[in-house]
Amino acid sequence: MQFMPAIDLATLLHFSHQNCIAICAFLVPATFFTTGHTAWAFLFDGSLYRIRLSAACASVFALLLFLHVSSWFVIGVVTPVTFILSGLGGTCLFVNALAVAMTPDLELVPRLKTQFLAKT
Repeated sequence: MQFMPAIDLATLLHFSHQNCIAICAFLVPATFFTTGHTAWAFLFDGSLYRIRLSAACASVFALLLFLHVSSWFVIGVVTPVTFILSGLGGTCLFVNALAVAMTPDLELVPRLKTQFLAKT
């Protein structure tokens, strides 16, 4: 009996390469906006649940973007766009991880809120 993997990697890579513009057109804004929402929730909302939910969604988008760009590295496509997109994914992962790691320090958030509102 021959073992068949649940997902054929070659088919997945082919799909990623054939639909690159559509995948990037969705993942880049989704990654950017959900990471922005995580930062907004961290700075102004303070709800632990909202910060973690937003960071989880943003991290999924960033990981998918990073995997998509990695599929281009696998076949040897090394262009500035691949480096920019992988940098975007890595930066968003860092911001989300930082927001989740700092959520226990929520006494910092009211001070930031007060300082921001006092300046406006």
